[in-house]
Amino acid sequence: MTFNLFTLLFLMAILSYVVVLLWLNTRQTKAVLDSFDKVPDEFSEKITLEQHQTAADYTQKKLILNYFEIVFSAVVLLVWTLGGGLDWLDGFWHTLTNNILLVGVGFIISLMLIGALIDLPFSLYRTFVLEEKFGFNKTTISTLISDMLKGFALMLVIGLPLLYAVLYLMNEMGEYWWVFVWLMLTGFSLLMLWIYPSFIAPIFNKFKPLDNPTLKTKIDHLLKRTGFKSDGVFVMDGSKRSSHGNAYFTGIGKSKRIVFFDTLLKGMNDEEVEAILAHELGHFHHQHIRKQMIISFATSLIGLALLGYLITQAWFFHGLGMSQISNHAALVLFSLTLPVFSFFIEPISHALSRKHEFEADAFAAKHTNADDLVSSLVKLYRDNAATLTPDRLYSAFHDSHPSASIRIKHLRGKQ
Repeated sequence: MTFNLFTLLFLMAILSYVVVLLWLNTRQTKAVLDSFDKVPDEFSEKITLEQHQTAADYTQKKLILNYFEIVFSAVVLLVWTLGGGLDWLDGFWHTLTNNILLVGVGFIISLMLIGALIDLPFSLYRTFVLEEKFGFNKTTISTLISDMLKGFALMLVIGLPLLYAVLYLMNEMGEYWWVFVWLMLTGFSLLMLWIYPSFIAPIFNKFKPLDNPTLKTKIDHLLKRTGFKSDGVFVMDGSKRSSHGNAYFTGIGKSKRIVFFDTLLKGMNDEEVEAILAHELGHFHHQHIRKQMIISFATSLIGLALLGYLITQAWFFHGLGMSQISNHAALVLFSLTLPVFSFFIEPISHALSRKHEFEADAFAAKHTNADDLVSSLVKLYRDNAATLTPDRLYSAFHDSHPSASIRIKHLRGKQ
């Protein structure tokens, strides 16, 4: 197996990636411990010291688990690449068939299954130990197995044909195959935005129309004031898996729908729920979803164009431990290593996301009472045991939402 200059760059990238992630975790740990004995002043009336310390303990436990995950994932990546794991798996499939498309599909699907098995212990610990300890887990073993089987079935029905189509285009469409793959994936993404709310999400959760007449009247008035049309307002049985609360907006066109977790509705009054919905409508009003889609499609085009170049470079394959050049190997190598090389631009995308959150908050403050949104946010931070004092740099790399203090101060300024 031949290593080259790119191998050295890859090793340097992994080392930088791991060191920075571990360093950010230590900063976050210090920030949480420094404020452990005192609730920030702006939250002292709504959050007790005990609740604040529980959130700190929860955050620390997640960080400890994440230390292991960071190091373990880096080792696994090295084993797959420079350790020869991918090369062996590719050779194994070549012994089974001479059809290059079937080799590619088998190679990628088996890699995904092995990856899921490797990640399973962490997932089980997170759900049945960490989340259970802090009272958030509601998932049963039967629900977990059911989710895994449903996910596997969807991969066979949707993922397998899509993967075959991608590899077919890569093999058959010549030098500019990446344009055709991009067009297909873009079309598929738009189709899934339309199909997912009505056909795929109900496979995993139950969605019922909101049955609170008073709240529904408030919501109807809010929708009319903001000029928003949707397929309906639904309540999802989030309590089936977790006690964490949330709300989201999904779908495009006539399939747009607003979804509240049942866990969120249990802890909020009608005015707070209306304020949360106004925030979600703010994302729609400012076309954040459309902007994010455009950015995502542009980024994927650039990524595929880059892959179109790398796929012709022997040093790319050999530098990452692959002895044979192939389209499916290039696709996997690119997917596995991209997070390591692109990690340092994460603060840019998260900064844009936080800007969108501020805009959505401002919209909500304009169309509902800002105090109700502040109250609902404090409850969400409290009930989800979210830390109130995150480290600034840690948030820059990891958080798509502003920290609690900054977000609420910003809202107070809108009154």
